[in-house]
Amino acid sequence: MLNRRGIQLLCLGLLCVVAYAPALNIPLLEDDYPNISLARVYGPPSGLSSLFHDGVSRSRATSYWVFFAVWRVANLNPVAYHAVSLLLHIVNTWLVFWIAMAWPPMRPAALWAAAFFAVHEGHQEAVMWFSAINELLMFAFGAAALLCWMVARRRERGGWLQVAGIVLFALALLSKESAVIFLPLFLLTEPVKEWRRTLPRLIPYAVLAAIAVASVVSTCAYSFRFSDGSFSLHAPFWITWPHSYFRLLWIWGFIAGAVLLWRKQRVSLLPPLVWIGVALVPYSFLTYSTEIPSRQVYLASVGLALLFGLAVAQMPRRSWVAAVIALMLIHNVGYLWVKKRGQFLERAAPTQQLIELARRTDGLIRVRCFPRSMSIAEEAVRLAIAPPEKVLWSETSGHPPAAEFCYQGR
Repeated sequence: MLNRRGIQLLCLGLLCVVAYAPALNIPLLEDDYPNISLARVYGPPSGLSSLFHDGVSRSRATSYWVFFAVWRVANLNPVAYHAVSLLLHIVNTWLVFWIAMAWPPMRPAALWAAAFFAVHEGHQEAVMWFSAINELLMFAFGAAALLCWMVARRRERGGWLQVAGIVLFALALLSKESAVIFLPLFLLTEPVKEWRRTLPRLIPYAVLAAIAVASVVSTCAYSFRFSDGSFSLHAPFWITWPHSYFRLLWIWGFIAGAVLLWRKQRVSLLPPLVWIGVALVPYSFLTYSTEIPSRQVYLASVGLALLFGLAVAQMPRRSWVAAVIALMLIHNVGYLWVKKRGQFLERAAPTQQLIELARRTDGLIRVRCFPRSMSIAEEAVRLAIAPPEKVLWSETSGHPPAAEFCYQGR
């Protein structure tokens, strides 16, 4: 028999499934294919040395391990890939619940915050696009490390939790470069008056973060992430950060903030708002956009979820709570099912159509128009078709093509 806590966790898991079930039958997307190809090199134990000698790829090592594991089990079956993402999202939702339970000011918000996080459409790309699994993995390891940190503080014999937290934080740093931002979040969960006593406990984490930052900086001369617009100190962060901050708050954050102000809970506003601001910092140095992509607000969404949870906990009537929760679910789940699923299907269509044509065609295919780079087309067909030499790529091939491909879109 499940106890009350078990029932709550089961319900949170079901909410994740209800919200993100449409992702299960979405085809793999364009970047998934090159990442699978790279994972076949870096993912197996034999590729470990090559992986850690690659300064760009080693900071996302866990993604290659997961990619390779799913490839070995399911080949290109998209359901398997999306199911792994969904399972990680469920685990992360449970971590949000337990972090709120371990954080005294946030305890009343725990269930409602986790429920909001489970179905929130604002971070959907992290769950619906498998190549964004680095966000889910970074969150899973980083949030687990944070939970170990919080629980160890309350226990006299919490040494093993401290060790576990350090190991988990190291795995977060091997999941994505931005995992270093968990450090200030560790302090955020502590009372300010305890910071002086807490700082020595933070030293091992800070050392690992410094090593990770040094590793990333050492690649700036050749890493594509410093040249493709992903990160630049010259980026207009003073526009990107506030723009993305207020975009994330719309509309549920503003509603929750208004409720807390109405209930005279101004102090409760501060930790969630600080969480959002801190978590957005690493992603505010984009040069290709002044709007942080949805996959990169996954960690920041926890602050929004806590804000929503606190507001629901302050509502004086159960009928109000039921109405707000129902409206929130309809808005988020409906948006995921109706709009986002269609967008992802449209995004996957060019690559899927090209693969289907390649499967039906022996010989050369001349590609006249394709909305992605040719390298993506090549990897997709080579992974889906065996042997790969059945398909050659050239706009001006001297051989007569067996078929031509031109994606028109909608």
